[in-house]
Amino acid sequence: MELNRRTVIAGAAAAGLAATTLGAGSAGAAPGGRKPVREPFGKLADGTTIHRWSLENGGTRLKVLDWGGVVQRLEIPDRHGRHANVSLGFDTIDDYVAKTPYFGALIGRYGNRIGKGRFTLDGRSHQLSVNDGVNSLHGGKQGFDKHVWDVEPFTEGPDVGLHLYYTSVDGEMGYPGTLRTKVTYTLTRHGEWRIDYEATTDRATVVNLTSHVYWNLGGEGSGTIEDHELRIAASRYTPTDAGLIPTGELARVAGTPFDFRRAKPIGRDIRAGHEQQVQAKGYDHNWVLDKGVTAKPEHIATLRDPRSGRTLKIATDQPGLQFYSGNFLDGTLTGTGGHTYRQGDALCLETQHFPDSPNHPAFPSTVLRPGRTYRTTTIHTFGT
Repeated sequence: MELNRRTVIAGAAAAGLAATTLGAGSAGAAPGGRKPVREPFGKLADGTTIHRWSLENGGTRLKVLDWGGVVQRLEIPDRHGRHANVSLGFDTIDDYVAKTPYFGALIGRYGNRIGKGRFTLDGRSHQLSVNDGVNSLHGGKQGFDKHVWDVEPFTEGPDVGLHLYYTSVDGEMGYPGTLRTKVTYTLTRHGEWRIDYEATTDRATVVNLTSHVYWNLGGEGSGTIEDHELRIAASRYTPTDAGLIPTGELARVAGTPFDFRRAKPIGRDIRAGHEQQVQAKGYDHNWVLDKGVTAKPEHIATLRDPRSGRTLKIATDQPGLQFYSGNFLDGTLTGTGGHTYRQGDALCLETQHFPDSPNHPAFPSTVLRPGRTYRTTTIHTFGT
């Protein structure tokens, strides 16, 4: 499958997709779904217009920007059928450009941290862009979240979605190889949000793509997520040093605050004083999923908000899950609902390979070589 820009994108732009909402059963729409529609969201400093795409299917409503593939809003119903936006975000493109801590963004070329922004591949050392002290975080200063993606809407049977395309040239942020990336967001007839990632390269490189949605199932701006109940199917995690770089150890969660093998409130052990929690200001670690790398997505985590009854189940084929408890939200950001975001007002559950894998040969490999295709899938299932 060719992963570069499609001519259909230009055709869609020429057709002038309007900012209207098409009801279920409208011409061109899948039964029960809504054909994706586009509207202007603002302009970058260089005059580039940023667009927002709206999708709806199976009770889930999704709004996506072509800037960084950002999920700007994701609305699902509670136990009484009342919808709320359960993802943190902003109302203006200026805020996304200047302020965002990766709210809702597509992350690449390498999600999470690479120690000292440096790795060696096939005997050659590569120095990356550093943007987290001496380390490289989420692809560097100009990661995939800070670029405009080409977008192609689609309807396939009962499903609706978007194909997003971005080409990262050889040497961008220090990474070797020209990487052609395609990410597909699909809303299924059952309201599931599926993400399919694909990438090819013309030179050996490392790849670790993920999504950085900040979740609060009580609704964006509704307060703490410490009463949310979380289960992670992982018996081990990767401890980190003071810079949040894995030490290489795969530590047991048994008998520690990191044990989420049975569902428990996030706040129960978040202040237990464990050394790893103290240096991370909470949870900001990679869980080593018991299933490992699998051929197909398997259920690995469940999040539940007792107040609203909303649930989120995550399935992936990846070997790791980064659970981040919103430790660095400090009340300086105001989101889509007009509320300020404070520590613990949301959490991230990022499916991934392990942080700093290029520097840990014992970790599952993130190397992609010419002639191979990087493919991974994550499925979010919502319920009450």
